[in-house]
Amino acid sequence: MCFFISLLPATVWAIIGYFVLFTSTRAEGPLNTLGRILGVWAFVISGFILLAGAYVSTTDLCSMEMMSQCWNSGGA
Repeated sequence: MCFFISLLPATVWAIIGYFVLFTSTRAEGPLNTLGRILGVWAFVISGFILLAGAYVSTTDLCSMEMMSQCWNSGGA
């Protein structure tokens, strides 16, 4: 379940990375280089989010069941 929840921020970071890479192609000089670095960095962040979601899901560290039990029981 946590892996599917991690897809949302990963998708947002991938869209940001694509937008930055697309706009950096229109720039010249050092701004082009900076745009490429930031775009690749956004894709790396997206990948790390997906890896973290997969790790949490496979190691049973995802506490979605515990959180839903806490919400349904009224707190404590």
